[in-house]
Amino acid sequence: MRSQQQHFDIGTDALASSPATAQPRAIVYRTRGSTHGPITRLVSPSDLGEFLKPFVFLDLFGFDTAGGHKGFGMHPHSGIATLTYLIEGDTLYEDTTGEQGVLRSGGVEWMRSGNGVWHTGAPAPGVARVRGFQLWVALPADTENAPAHSLYLAPAQVPRDGPARVLLGSYGAATSPVPAPAPMTYLAVHLQDGQRWRFTPPAGQTVAWVAVNAGRLDAGDSDPIGAGELAMLEESGDAIDFVAHGETAFVLGSARKHPHDLVMGHYSVHTSPQALAKGEAEIARIGAQLRAQGRLG
Repeated sequence: MRSQQQHFDIGTDALASSPATAQPRAIVYRTRGSTHGPITRLVSPSDLGEFLKPFVFLDLFGFDTAGGHKGFGMHPHSGIATLTYLIEGDTLYEDTTGEQGVLRSGGVEWMRSGNGVWHTGAPAPGVARVRGFQLWVALPADTENAPAHSLYLAPAQVPRDGPARVLLGSYGAATSPVPAPAPMTYLAVHLQDGQRWRFTPPAGQTVAWVAVNAGRLDAGDSDPIGAGELAMLEESGDAIDFVAHGETAFVLGSARKHPHDLVMGHYSVHTSPQALAKGEAEIARIGAQLRAQGRLG
């Protein structure tokens, strides 16, 4: 992929007082994605997902319920896990593993779709605004057709170390209760104006990216990363030093490179055509049941 912007840097967990690295890790691509209504798609499997895998999809969403948005209808997935991090707004959830309830602002939904699942989400009654990130993670071959599994974390169940909430993997003394399917780290970070922070990836996690949802983030490049922007870093194990411009919030992902091809369906990503066919057959089977129950149009 062609380099568009440069200078960013990745590394371990240390707060504020760390000196800058000698040579910042380059930003090799920056994007504001494509926006359709309340959703900005920053990564999809057919573009940056090929370079950032296992992270193959990222949406930044935000809508006011006064505008008539009723959420995301029942829809299927297979071959991936989805992680939805709610920045603002309680939401109702339901999935075909049998789980349903209310996910509070600051909570996390983890859905390992495996061989196939359907799920839905909608603003809880009385909620004026909903904002968050939805991430798709490609599953390895040994779990891409496994039974679906879901996990919903209340805000207090999402562990924190310093300014970072740990959504997947481990950071400092905190480890997420979500069972990551491969070596990866996914953090939600909140910095105050002028605050410095360093992240060092665990050994072998050479894929890295950052997406800002509020404020501006200096990562060693000539231009800070702005709200609504995603920056992809060069593959490396080096540390990243950040400085916040204004109160700043962002998510950061690092991982060991997914070694498999991305074989795509409409709502699915698998490692082979055979695995995709199994997943799509299960999606169709569950969909037929939902229609028979009057739960799909």
